[in-house]
Amino acid sequence: MALMKTYKHLLISTRSHLRIITLNRPKSKNAINREMYDEIVCALNEAANDDNIVITAITGAGDYYCSGNDLRNFNDAGGDLGETIKKASSNLQKFVQTFFEFPKILAALVNGPAIGIAVTTLGLFDVVYASDRATFSTPFSSLGLTVEGCASYTFPRIMGPGKASEILYFNKKFTAQEAKECRLVTEVIPHDKLDRVLPELEKLSNLPANSLLYSKALVRNQEKENLQKAVEAECKRLEERWQSEDCLNAVIAFMSRKNKL
Repeated sequence: MALMKTYKHLLISTRSHLRIITLNRPKSKNAINREMYDEIVCALNEAANDDNIVITAITGAGDYYCSGNDLRNFNDAGGDLGETIKKASSNLQKFVQTFFEFPKILAALVNGPAIGIAVTTLGLFDVVYASDRATFSTPFSSLGLTVEGCASYTFPRIMGPGKASEILYFNKKFTAQEAKECRLVTEVIPHDKLDRVLPELEKLSNLPANSLLYSKALVRNQEKENLQKAVEAECKRLEERWQSEDCLNAVIAFMSRKNKL
């Protein structure tokens, strides 16, 4: 078995043929900063290239699954704004592509609230298990932003255009049960029993690997061209949004409110 890399913001463990990636910034509600974006890409690629791994699960440390993009990334821009935004767009596109190009079975264990890109990328997972305490929100319009994570393509296909519109446009927070009803979540599990999912995934990871991988390829490969178009369009629009006055004002207002708490 290849020696696994160590990460600053992730915990990595292996059970049989199951790789577990735990987002590990609990004091920041597992918000994804720039370094963590790179680490998640690296950890997924590591699992994809490890012949021992069949299933990969992502979960969060602490009370949150993930609170989305760390808005302090805006404060840390520095240098030429245009170049910074181009780089941020390229990194986001690479991040999302890593999910829809991931060749093995990908499972989410949503142990608490999920926000923003932590929600939109769920449409790229093969199965999503959620604690009954989990909530889901995509507050893009309240921040002057637009949809990301290929949700412009996956959400209407998963849940229908009406429900997708309500979730993506109107900042609606929904429960785990509501997420299951609109087919974003596979199964809702009592919070104190969520850990039991991992032994079950471990058992499933011992199924014939090629059967699982080839079946996933047959199901998912047909979508890759559309997903690629979606992520490119989303990132292009976000480049404009990140420089817009309404987005900058909304982010400043949000950070000001947060700092007063």
